[in-house]
Order: sequence, then structure tokens, then C-alpha cells
Amino acid sequence: MTAAAEPFFKSIDKIRYEGPDSTNPFAFRYYDAKHKVMGKTLEEHLRFAVCYWHTFCWPGGDPFGGQTLMRPWLNAPSSVADEMASAELKLRAAFEFFEKLGAPFFCFHDVDIAPEGRTLAESNANLLHIAEKAEAEMARTGVKLLWGTANLFSNSRYMSGAATNPDPDIFAYAAGQVKQVMEVTHRLGGLNYVLWGGREGYETLLNTDMRREMDQLGRFMNLVVEHKHKIGFKGAILIEPKPHEPTKHQYDYDCANVLAFLRKFGLESEIKLNIEANHATLAGHAFEHELAYAAANDMLGSIDINRGDPQLGWDTDQFPNSVPEVALAMYVIYRNGGFNTGGINFDAKIRRQSIEPDDLFHAHIGGMDVCARGLIAAAKMIEDRALESVVEDRYSGWSGKLGQDILSGAMSLEQLSDHAVANNLTPLPRSGRQEMLENIVNRYL
Repeated sequence: MTAAAEPFFKSIDKIRYEGPDSTNPFAFRYYDAKHKVMGKTLEEHLRFAVCYWHTFCWPGGDPFGGQTLMRPWLNAPSSVADEMASAELKLRAAFEFFEKLGAPFFCFHDVDIAPEGRTLAESNANLLHIAEKAEAEMARTGVKLLWGTANLFSNSRYMSGAATNPDPDIFAYAAGQVKQVMEVTHRLGGLNYVLWGGREGYETLLNTDMRREMDQLGRFMNLVVEHKHKIGFKGAILIEPKPHEPTKHQYDYDCANVLAFLRKFGLESEIKLNIEANHATLAGHAFEHELAYAAANDMLGSIDINRGDPQLGWDTDQFPNSVPEVALAMYVIYRNGGFNTGGINFDAKIRRQSIEPDDLFHAHIGGMDVCARGLIAAAKMIEDRALESVVEDRYSGWSGKLGQDILSGAMSLEQLSDHAVANNLTPLPRSGRQEMLENIVNRYL
């Protein structure tokens, strides 16, 4: 390695699996990438991705304080040339990190990897320049792109939304931005394209025409799907639900809300869901609830794994550290067939007091170990049918003649009433056995 290519993480070698007894903070204790469960390796099942934005773009600020993370590529550039040099520096640091961590995938927004220009044409040119560099790094390292997306929320032009904006010029600008990022995602072999409407919502109904904005959003989504087919992109289009923050109410509030929207605009067969743990809890749901709802409706695409702080009512994006919580999520995902084009993206950031570059590794190592432990526990529960047999028994009556006649439409409301009277039905309640099931789950952790 030449002096010009001095490593960013000099003291860290490639992270390896050393087993549960290891005390090495730079080693996996549970994530053995080649260990097989349910016929696949952990690497094939979990499909880990590192997010570009929190990991390499976030300076450590919050609403009450500024930058705490001092990275070489985050120094304020003084010219356009310096901006591009910083982007190239960041790209090299990112791929060094991916390679040493052993993460098979990454995810990005357009403005994460390339500086935004003064015009859409400049932004497009900047993105193409960095995409060429990224393509070379991907070929060198074997790291793949799980998904790309466009940032349609940070720039002040999007303060009133992108697709839902009252100004059609901004709608057009957003469409041009998405077109470019989708084409770059396609060029880089991305497996999915994500739409996250960070400001597709409202602050007050006093100045909002909700029907109009929903129609605009529906048209925008249809345009995206049309362009996907035009360019031959074979990956999935995903929507990431989020209830609020920054807007008072966002139109993609939760999985049920998004599915209703997709059905209204005829998009339910074209778009699936990218579900984030912290967004689920902000909507008042457990992560496994959102996963189960998506799976029950054949809408589960990919996930962002993180957690919130129960004492804070906002999106803290912390790395997962609870094996019981993650195990339940893994149980739902893999009980329903696991991922197809999706995977597990660490949409999480280190704390603003964790200022050393090493802390980036500690956070991801811990998160990958927690996910591995959760999957191993979930796989054993699935293989043993520990929960499934109890659930099947609970609903067994629906497999009988009466249950099948009801579901098939063979019996009317009047016929059901006659059946209950004629057979003198006096059904008794049956225990849900929740405490026993919780004890069963704990045995696997």
C-alpha cells in the first residue's frame, strides 16, 4: 500500500470469529459467517449491510450540540474540488471498513457518496463520478450493494415534501433525482431500490390538501415503477414506513398504512416494505408486529435493524443489543421464508460520545453478534416447532368441517345461526397459554 493510500483503521485487522469464550473486542463471538442453520450459512441468511449515512456521514451532532466525530473526510471543504476529494476519501475509508468488518453489503443515499451540486445536472455528474469509483471498489472487494436511495428530505427545497410538495417544479426535481439514483443502483448491481418519504407528510392540516398530496404521491410511485421496468432493473422497489419525525404525521405511518396506500394506487404487486425497528416502535408497535403484518400480506422485503431508547420519544437509531428482541424478529422473518432480495441493514449510529474510529467496529461487531445469536435461537425454535405446534393446536378447529365451510363461503350468517342452535353449542374459552410460550422462548435464548 502506497503512502497515498494510508489505511484509516491502521490498528485493526480483519474481524474474525473466535467463539463465545473470546475476550477480544475486535472478534466475533457468535457470528461465524460459515456456520450453517436451516440449510444456509449465517452469512447467506443474515445478509448484513453497513449504511453509508450514519457510519461515514454523520458528524455526531444532535438538536442540542454540534460535531463530535472528527473524520478526515468530514473536514469542511473549501471548493468543489475539495468536496469531490472528500467524497473519494470517504469512499476509500468505507470500503476499507466493509472489507475489514466482513460485511457483504452496503446501502447509500445519493448525497452520502457524492456532493450535491448547484443544479440537478451537477449533482448527477458528481454521482456518476463517484459511482465509477465505487464500481471499482466493489469489484476489488466483492462487497455488493443491498440498496440505493435518493435523499428527498435534507435540502430545504423539500421542506414541504418531495412528491407531496405544493410546487410541481419540486416534484419534477425529485423525479429527476430518483431517476438518476435508480439508474446508478442498477449499474452497481443493487438488489433493491428504497423509497423513504422523510418529509412526505404534514405539519398542520390548516395548509394541507391531503387528498391532493396522496394522489401526487401515488403518481410518483407509479412513475418509479414504470422507470424500473423501462431500464430493466430486476431488484425490488421498497417503501420504508415511518410514523412521524420530522413531520407531525407522515403518509407512510406504518406497514398497514403503506399497504392501504399501495392497494389504492394498484402498486401492491410492485412494491414491498423495508421495515425499520425504531420506526416500528415510534408507531406504537413491536418490531415483530410490523414484520408479522408484512409477512402475512406477502410484503416483507428487507429490514433496517436498530433500536430506540424507551425513555426518549424520537428516532435514536442505536445498534441492537437485546438478543430476546432480535430473536423474536428473526423468528418471524425466517418462519416466513427469510429474505429474497432483502437483508439486514444497520441503520444505526454510534453515540456522539463514541468518538474513536474503533467504536465503529465495536458497534457493528456487537450488532452482528446479537443478530447471529437471535437467528440461531429462532432457527432452533423453528426446527423444534416449539411455538408452531401450540399455535396449530389453538386454531385446529378451523381445519375441521365447520371451519372450512365458514372460510369457503359455504355457510351464510343464517346457516351459522341455525347450526349453533341445532347443535346446542356451548363453547368454552381456551387458555392462550402466553406465560408458557414466553417460558419456552426463554429456554432458547
